[in-house]
Amino acid sequence: MIKLKRVYERPSKEDGLRILVERLWPRGLTKAQTGINLWLKEAAPSPELRKWFNHEPEKWEEFKRRYWTELKNKKETVKILKQHIKKNDVTFIYAARDDKHNNALALKEFLEKKLKHENTLF
Repeated sequence: MIKLKRVYERPSKEDGLRILVERLWPRGLTKAQTGINLWLKEAAPSPELRKWFNHEPEKWEEFKRRYWTELKNKKETVKILKQHIKKNDVTFIYAARDDKHNNALALKEFLEKKLKHENTLF
């Protein structure tokens, strides 16, 4: 199970493994304050894609399409994420204010589809 949580929210035991999925460390926070277990910068969208998206909701569907294309080329990072998801409860930690249009949500959707597809193959 993949959960999502903004980095500025308090960590809790229910979060399980807390994975920061941002390229940049959140401003003003220490590692102890965030409770981050793993920082996977490689799981974040490219700087070019992030700047293009600029958290504009009208670009959401195209952002997801482009981001998922990037993720398909990050096989090792996706493999690491899938391994953690299969073993633990995981919470993707993100910095964006918008909880409906952010890279953590797009990453969650991508991985859930991928895992569901893998499970239907057997």
